[in-house]
Amino acid sequence: MLSSCTSHPKPNHNPNPNPNPRLHFTLKPTSQNPQTSQLISNPLRISQAMQVSTSCFTGSTDPTTISGRPVLTNSVPESGDPNSSSLVVISFYKFADFPDHANLRKPLKRLCEELRVSGGIILAPEGINGSICGTRESVERVLGFIQSDERLKGLRQIESPVSPEEEAIHHGHTSNSPLAAGEDAPFRWDHVRVKLKKEIVTLGMPTVSPIERVGKYVKPREWNALISDPDTVVIDVRNDYETRIGKFKGAVDPVTTAFREFPSWVEDQFQNDKTTHKESKVEITDEITDKEVGSPEKRMPKRVAMYCTGGIRCEKASSFLLSEGFEEVYHLEGGILKYLEEVPKKESLWEGECFVFDKRVSVEHGLVQGTFKLCYGCKQPVSDADMESPLWEYGVTCPYCYSSKSEEEKERARARQRQFKTWGIIGGPDKGRRPRSKPDGINESFTKLSNS
Repeated sequence: MLSSCTSHPKPNHNPNPNPNPRLHFTLKPTSQNPQTSQLISNPLRISQAMQVSTSCFTGSTDPTTISGRPVLTNSVPESGDPNSSSLVVISFYKFADFPDHANLRKPLKRLCEELRVSGGIILAPEGINGSICGTRESVERVLGFIQSDERLKGLRQIESPVSPEEEAIHHGHTSNSPLAAGEDAPFRWDHVRVKLKKEIVTLGMPTVSPIERVGKYVKPREWNALISDPDTVVIDVRNDYETRIGKFKGAVDPVTTAFREFPSWVEDQFQNDKTTHKESKVEITDEITDKEVGSPEKRMPKRVAMYCTGGIRCEKASSFLLSEGFEEVYHLEGGILKYLEEVPKKESLWEGECFVFDKRVSVEHGLVQGTFKLCYGCKQPVSDADMESPLWEYGVTCPYCYSSKSEEEKERARARQRQFKTWGIIGGPDKGRRPRSKPDGINESFTKLSNS
């Protein structure tokens, strides 16, 4: 059983100064009242291989106890057949002091499997991060089970719609279908992964703790005023394959390939109080042209505003900047996804599409599915124009990974693609494992030898 004790105040109960202050920003007052924002992230990539059974979900309606918590094993919504219920995708996270996180893995995975909830969840000493899909009732049960631990109450979450087409893909295919769950389904419907890691989002700096302090949250409706101020340096803390397909107008792109590169980029670009005694590694170049940050002697910007997909990376990035001596650090509450959900396109400063870590690949305003597809060779987004390139080979390479892959790697990818095309799942019907039962001829011979 997980401990119910907590080392920090419960949500909405704050007798002490809030380590996560809300923004009271008045550069450009707005008459619109911001709605409650929720933060998400989904740093998980979903596998190409899929298989699902859409037979009726069965189970007892008697309550059972998992890790000391009562849950219902029945996955059928009270309204009837689960296939008639709409699906929902919810991403969530929470930073918390969670040293016994491993205790949650097995009961959480078992519950998700019983309720036919799919997706991916990361557990770490610093909290939880995940994105799951299922019927609304099933997903809410899983989230309720997670939050039955006091330390994980108040999950930051955001809901994304599942299109009728995606639901048809899910509900229309059985485990015997060559297409399985379909390549365009947003998740592997029959599969959930619950992983144990050192961090729920990897920065590689254990001393940086969003539990202790983070920057000031900015509501989506207030974001335009903040980033339009000339004294604000806007930084996109996502990776290069994400920023390539969309970002906010005037934002600085660090061009990182992984989040753990962000601290080095900050050190290179900004001369803060902790590095003034060091020789500058790089000069401010044309890379930061949209927002001036001053001369090399005063390279620390007056104000920094950061954003990411759903907010989780900004929590760590803002905590890191504060530890480095930056004074005014803001970040977009709910991330790009909440902004695209709440801010009308005609008022938006967002340009392009937003990469997401599931089969949708990208979303646009209103969180409708975007136009990009996924290269299964490198898991990067590709456009229609990219797929016209001679370097594009479905399931193998794209213009962004062709030159980095050896012929041996390409051949392995082609073999996987042939398996998927033939069987609907990589590895064939036995998923690459030795068949459980031997051929009939072998069984008969073994029986005769045993009886002799």
